[in-house]
Amino acid sequence: MHPSPDLTAAPDREDGASPGRVMECHECGLRHVVPRLVDGTAARCVRCGALLHRFRATSLDHAFAYACAGLVFFLMANFLPFISLEISGRVQAASLVTGIFALYGQGLWELAAVVALTMFVAPALRLGTLFLVLGGLRLKRPPRWLPQLYRWAVLLGPWAMIEVYMLGVFVAYVKLLDLATVVVGPGLYSVGALMLAIIAAGTALDTETVWQEFERRGLIPRPPPVDPRRPACLCHACGLVSNLPAGGHGGCPRCGAALHRRRPESLTRTWALVVTAIILYIPANLFPVMTVISLGSGAPDTIISGVIELADAGMWPLAALVFFASITVPVLKLIGLILLLVSTQRGARRHLRDRTVLYRIVEAVGRWSMIDIFMISILVALVQLGELATIEPGIGAVSFAAVVIITMVAAMSFDPRLMWDAAGENHD
Repeated sequence: MHPSPDLTAAPDREDGASPGRVMECHECGLRHVVPRLVDGTAARCVRCGALLHRFRATSLDHAFAYACAGLVFFLMANFLPFISLEISGRVQAASLVTGIFALYGQGLWELAAVVALTMFVAPALRLGTLFLVLGGLRLKRPPRWLPQLYRWAVLLGPWAMIEVYMLGVFVAYVKLLDLATVVVGPGLYSVGALMLAIIAAGTALDTETVWQEFERRGLIPRPPPVDPRRPACLCHACGLVSNLPAGGHGGCPRCGAALHRRRPESLTRTWALVVTAIILYIPANLFPVMTVISLGSGAPDTIISGVIELADAGMWPLAALVFFASITVPVLKLIGLILLLVSTQRGARRHLRDRTVLYRIVEAVGRWSMIDIFMISILVALVQLGELATIEPGIGAVSFAAVVIITMVAAMSFDPRLMWDAAGENHD
């Protein structure tokens, strides 16, 4: 492990020159002069510790290999036997997408759309775009549209939830063991391998390295040096720091995205999304998320009753996992966002670094609450055995899925640099 390079705040020099590239921390807004990194080193913000840039000489090759492997596993997961249920001589098989069609058939098209986006469409497009971008960079004459395609690959990243889906499969598997015989097919193992490939590709790839490779191959112009005498801002799409055009509006010279010094209407939008999530969280807990009907009788299950059922069956670790992901995480995420919003609006100066770390955690953990939704999609697909056993999704699952998606968007809408601005730490 190589040590990180020494970073300093970007100096104010009359000639605009600097010994390296000016980069701005996307979490606290401090600008740094980042020298050309040595292989295996990373640059982190000296104020809040956020990662600015990590350079590995082989990162593009490794990420391309993982993307290729991921596409192969994705095809295998769709065409190989996935999982089946056997009870009293009847067999019900499910593929990777059976749950999506089952939810749609039950009239919950909103829930079907969310599951389809997060466990099928987004992972497929994420791998496909990475394959095209990284494969295109290996060509002698790369296509000119690669930078624009890579912007889409980055946007898809948070919505590809294969690892969360795998946890949902595990919870569903444990719930089904007492009901019937569960047969795991090679398609499920392919999903596990797909999960590892997506995680490995995301870990190996550094966004700044990709954009610098676009520059080196002539796909985008090399950005002009930052003039400290003029206002500058960070591009939210590619991370480039550049001077704002006259009038304060314009496009990024590297990727063409619209430039804003801070995310537009960040506090207002985040408050609106947080309030909406709080309202939806009430029916998500009061209404049933699914109903299990066995031999003609059954009772609806809410989120908390499902946790209690797992605990009564002696599955305490699994009950704790579901309770943490479905109850604790949404509540703590809403409380965390409210704390960040209130402290920013009051101009609080204390614990800025701690609040930045809190934002980092809030942004990262929200997606894991989708475990319950994925579990329901699997159970609904498998347990359709007529009078023997049937599982029907409930309206509470739609509200809960909406809470998860809205809180994720709320975390993305909040600009943590505003905390440092309000405390008077940034003077641009």
